[in-house]
Amino acid sequence: VLLCCLLVGVVVGQGNYTPDWASLDTRPLPPWYDEAKVGIFLHWGVFSVPSFVSEWFWEYWKGSTTNPQILVYMQTYYRAGFSYPDFAHDFHAEFFNPDQWADIFNASGANYVVLTAKHHEGYCNWPSPTSWNWNSQDVGPKRDLVGDLAKSIRARTNIEFGLYHSMFEFFNPLYLADKASNYTQQNFVDRKTMPELYDLVNRYQPSVIWSDGAPATSDYWKAKEFLAWLYNESPVKDKVVVNDRWGADSDCKHGDFYNCADRFHPDKLMSHKWESCITLDKYSWGFRRESRLADYLSDEELIETLVDVVAFGGNILINVGPTGWGTIAPIFEQRLRMMGQWLKVNGEAIYKTVPWSLQKDPKRDKVWYIQQKGTESNPIVYTIFRNWTPGPSQTLPLTAVKAVQDKSVFTLLDGDKGIPLTYSANGEGGSVVINLPPTQPSGSFIAW
Repeated sequence: VLLCCLLVGVVVGQGNYTPDWASLDTRPLPPWYDEAKVGIFLHWGVFSVPSFVSEWFWEYWKGSTTNPQILVYMQTYYRAGFSYPDFAHDFHAEFFNPDQWADIFNASGANYVVLTAKHHEGYCNWPSPTSWNWNSQDVGPKRDLVGDLAKSIRARTNIEFGLYHSMFEFFNPLYLADKASNYTQQNFVDRKTMPELYDLVNRYQPSVIWSDGAPATSDYWKAKEFLAWLYNESPVKDKVVVNDRWGADSDCKHGDFYNCADRFHPDKLMSHKWESCITLDKYSWGFRRESRLADYLSDEELIETLVDVVAFGGNILINVGPTGWGTIAPIFEQRLRMMGQWLKVNGEAIYKTVPWSLQKDPKRDKVWYIQQKGTESNPIVYTIFRNWTPGPSQTLPLTAVKAVQDKSVFTLLDGDKGIPLTYSANGEGGSVVINLPPTQPSGSFIAW
């Protein structure tokens, strides 16, 4: 439920960026990204086959951070000598229908999608020439998962297609050798990481490159050289956006937008664009067969998180974990379609907006303020509030809003032309008191 009350395109600069942060940081943010607000994250790979505990299954089984649950699980249900790569033979994705996925994402109201091209396990969801027999064309689905989804999204929607890419790999011998040298050698970067990134950009032309897993410095990863090429010469140089995970020295410091940490959410406005990546399953990015209903964000929790992030100037990237057999689990689909229904009514207050001078009402819980972009001279401010109480004579005091009686205009968004509202401007301290209709608008739902 929204109230709209009368009371803000950036052109990307063209330049020859040099491979240093001082130059790269001058690149303006392509405007589409800030206006998009809502994205879908997809964690999909060989870890979707065991689909137990976490997408870090391999590390928790064979790495330095073992998980007792996984150790017992493997000892109980799998033969001696079974290795993690053996799971890839069961990664069939036999029910993967990229058109169906695209339709679900389109119904969600999201404006961009970010798919894992490669997670920390090193398995590539495309026929990578630098990952022989450890990619989706050679073993498992026997198809180009990245290419198939990109084709469907672009053919059926206006959603921007992006890719996640892990810089390091848990057990790649080249990476482990570089690490053992204290990152003084770069064989893994030269022979694996950088060839993959250039290949992904040239082959699929993603609008988002979401980097992750870069424990050394950006110098080791040759990240600045890649970004200079990306901004200057690549086929996506005018549209692409990247995050900040290009090395330990770049986290929350460099990139078109900052992630800073998983589920990052500042409690004040930031001077740089940021994104909060969250999971619908509170405990995992990948699909988990052992999950329970209580493990998932409720409808109300999802919408409240979305609104709170946008009010503070962020984008929200909402993660779902597809199954190893290639489907979006019904609970994920339900949450995404619910969000899309809410955005059909209230999307005007989310897309193409900017933070207002005040993000939350100081005297009323769960009331947010967001301003329509480009309305500085005659501001349009949206109030989003929880806990509608049906019945006659319901009011909504807005202590942070000042209005001029008979001049200011208040409208309840309903997904159509809006419902005019009456109000009084003589509330406590000159604040506004809105008179609400007895019921929520048609198409509204849950406790909003």
